[in-house]
Amino acid sequence: MLKMVENVFKNLVSKPATRMYPFEKREPFKDSRGQIEGCEIDKCIFCGICQRKCPANAIVVNKAEKSWEINQFKCVICNACVEACPKKCIVASAAHKTAVSTKENLKVVQAEKPVQAEDASKVTA
Repeated sequence: MLKMVENVFKNLVSKPATRMYPFEKREPFKDSRGQIEGCEIDKCIFCGICQRKCPANAIVVNKAEKSWEINQFKCVICNACVEACPKKCIVASAAHKTAVSTKENLKVVQAEKPVQAEDASKVTA
């Protein structure tokens, strides 16, 4: 009985063991897997290795359109695509994303590079 009373008084005067979550957020642990942020499209060579390595088939790489797309609802956040990418252009963050009520695919398309004057003369000649 005395042990319990001692424990009650100790807890009354000490700081609580839990955090006040919405106001006090904890930083994610090192090397934790939170979500795939996207792809640095300028570095991407559209090889499709990430698409083949994805166990959930959440990634679609289209070399003809020069586009990279991920279905966030299919993604199981295993980071196999991040590790397999030869150019390391897939960006993953440690922070988790809040829940959403609409399905949205993250699609990144590489912008076409403008043709320079020197290159234009070679094409027409």
